[in-house]
Amino acid sequence: MKLSLSKALALTLIAAAIIFTAGCGSSDTASTDKKEVKIGVTAGPHAEVMDEVVKEAAKQGITLKVVEFNDYVQPNTALAQKDLDINSFQHQPYLDNIVKKQGLNLKSIGKTIILPMGVFSHKYKNLSDVTSGARVAIPNDPTNGARALLLLQTAKLIKLQDGKTVDATVQDIVENPKDLQIVELDAAQIARSLDDMDLACVNTNYAIPAGLNPQKDSLTVEDKNSPYANVFAVRTEDTDNETYKKIVAIYQSEPIRKFIEEHFRGSVLPAF
Repeated sequence: MKLSLSKALALTLIAAAIIFTAGCGSSDTASTDKKEVKIGVTAGPHAEVMDEVVKEAAKQGITLKVVEFNDYVQPNTALAQKDLDINSFQHQPYLDNIVKKQGLNLKSIGKTIILPMGVFSHKYKNLSDVTSGARVAIPNDPTNGARALLLLQTAKLIKLQDGKTVDATVQDIVENPKDLQIVELDAAQIARSLDDMDLACVNTNYAIPAGLNPQKDSLTVEDKNSPYANVFAVRTEDTDNETYKKIVAIYQSEPIRKFIEEHFRGSVLPAF
């Protein structure tokens, strides 16, 4: 009888040890899920929205560290080199172009916002006032340059060969009745070049910090149906990462939608 009792006691202790070990394992997993996630954004709207996402993520046990950039090149390089876990700053055509041209193993995992590009001027009040030989600044990166040319085409200032889309270049201009002088500049510098240019095609994330409201101050602006929705990007091997998926879901939640709509008043739109 004593032997049976000893065996029973031993079995009980073994079972308790197994449960304790399993419990420790669950704790480690939980702490892994709560690890710090480094996310790259560009200054302006992307950073402002992400500040709200940080607060919501913290409520769900996710710590987001936001790394802010002032150009379009470094966030993808940093992500590819594993200095970031995710980035949120670019639209899908730009990401597609980077993947194609540079061979980076990056992929989008969800939409964020649309920042409509607008045409601004300190010289003209209406597009009909644009005179011959006007200097027009457009972004010098291929995707946003094409986007600007499409916007100028929509404004009937130029015509592109075969109505080219995301791969259009200045060489594709087949009609230029006002003999516009196209000047290609770094996207981040264009808003500050307005005094030196007659017209400027400015991305919203650079327009707002420069005190420009795309809806009120532009001569023309893309509408909400623009195909240039911004996205989250991760390394291809991380597309199924559950923590990253949760961050996307937090971004696309109702509190964040409400913040975007109230804070930007139409100059930045939810793309989800």
